[in-house]
Amino acid sequence: MDWNERIETDPEICGGRPRVKGTRLTVEFLLGLKAAGWPDAQILDNYPHLEDGDLRAVFAFAHHLIEEEKYLVLPDLD
Repeated sequence: MDWNERIETDPEICGGRPRVKGTRLTVEFLLGLKAAGWPDAQILDNYPHLEDGDLRAVFAFAHHLIEEEKYLVLPDLD
């Protein structure tokens, strides 16, 4: 999934947070709904202008961010 087609940022909208194109629904907000237990169908019912592909793009974007992270093992300070 190419999330670039559906996720955008604009410093003038939503404080520059990544969001679904053409909406004010941020990636953060939609991930929060999923974390709260909302199934995709409930999100799509409550936000009918969203499409299933928009939700897949949100997850692909989040995956991309995590995939690019570098993790360091910190020594035990005890």
